[in-house]
Amino acid sequence: MTIKFCGAAREVTGSSHLITLDDGFKILLDCGLYQGGDDDGKAGDNKPMYHFNEKWQFAPHEIDCLLLSHAHIDHTGRVPKLVADGFRGKIYATHATRDLCSIMLLDSAKIQEGDADRDNRHRRNDEPEAKPLYTMEDVYQAMGQFCSYSYEQWFNIHPNVRVMYRDMGHILGSASISLEIEENGAITRIAFTGDIGRPNRPILGDPLPMPDADYVICESTYGDRDHESAPQEVEHFVRIVHHTCVEKKGKLIIPAFSVGRTQEIVYMLDQLSNQGMLPKVPIFVDSPLAVNATDVFLSHPECFDQELHRYMMEDENPFGFKDLIYVRTKEGSKQLNTIKKPCIIISASGMMNAGRVKHHLFNNMEDQRNTVLIVGYCSPNTPGGKLREGARSLYLFGQNRQMLADVEIMDSFSAHGDRKEMLDVLKNQAGSARQVFLVHGTIDRQEKWRDYLMAAGFKSVEIPQLGQEYSL
Repeated sequence: MTIKFCGAAREVTGSSHLITLDDGFKILLDCGLYQGGDDDGKAGDNKPMYHFNEKWQFAPHEIDCLLLSHAHIDHTGRVPKLVADGFRGKIYATHATRDLCSIMLLDSAKIQEGDADRDNRHRRNDEPEAKPLYTMEDVYQAMGQFCSYSYEQWFNIHPNVRVMYRDMGHILGSASISLEIEENGAITRIAFTGDIGRPNRPILGDPLPMPDADYVICESTYGDRDHESAPQEVEHFVRIVHHTCVEKKGKLIIPAFSVGRTQEIVYMLDQLSNQGMLPKVPIFVDSPLAVNATDVFLSHPECFDQELHRYMMEDENPFGFKDLIYVRTKEGSKQLNTIKKPCIIISASGMMNAGRVKHHLFNNMEDQRNTVLIVGYCSPNTPGGKLREGARSLYLFGQNRQMLADVEIMDSFSAHGDRKEMLDVLKNQAGSARQVFLVHGTIDRQEKWRDYLMAAGFKSVEIPQLGQEYSL
């Protein structure tokens, strides 16, 4: 058999890895959207995001089945295009991943259609008509191909291939994927981490080690660092809220992904509110997708950790409290820009390259009373990535804006494990793994993560390039 790396190779987003058996059966692991480009302007030769998302490293109609690790768009965001381009096989996922995909892919399609409409309104007569990457109709067709399974349940996707999902504690429904493949009288075991979550984090269970494997495909987003501890995290967060909303009397803007990060922040705010540790300021969650995702969270208590179950015995809604307001409509979102009093605004997207938060950044970044709190990884060429690197101005919506607001960074909110946390999940593989393939990371972090794994006893660690194929 062979494995070909078709996305997230020396990049963080665009997850896609193809296993081809000796009999020609093709298994795709994830089908993600590349999210690393700057979205301002039209697509062109300098838009790697556009070109990657439009093209395939394989023929979609030849793929026999798709296995999804979790619902984040950088792991699922091209599924509707895969279907539109000819894929007719089954899409396997956990129950919660299927439910999240049903709202997240529709939201993504709506964005694709909206971007195409906007580009067509502003295109010159000599420019070709812009088309969405996929439509909501493509999403409806894709959802009809989903099959969902529980954690810890082996199932067959081929007479000689069985698969199991195991909780990886990254977002609701996230999982590692373990495959046992029988060929020529021998069994080959392949393990794909998907994204590795963090232990002792709120809401979800801890990530679990995978069954021993011969080959491991492993993420490497934070393979070069350790995160801030939880007690320091809460104290740090409360200081930022107090400094912004009480001392400066400004707005705290928190760009956060609608699924996972937003719910964790809201849960922490709920606890702080119950403890009387928050100033009396309104808190807005400005994301229709986050509102819908929160409803999905409440529908899947089987993914919750014991701490949240105990908390819900006293507070039946861990994602709602008196000062919290969920904003669904565009009109409601625009009205937030007219507020002059202190408040907290949590809005997507987390990298600030799209969505409502990009408008909040545009309208609030030149007021030194305000603070932008970055709570996770941002690709280098996105507005969030540029702010992480210290940029003091940004080009947004055709205008150059000065960054006069404070910028704070708290990577401890990341849903990705740091190097020590990832090693705790992987260390049982050191004896069995013939080869580890590193994906989902920038090359500088991957090289450090490779060295860290080799020092921990792993025998061989590869960093594939996009399109590179290996015989197993």
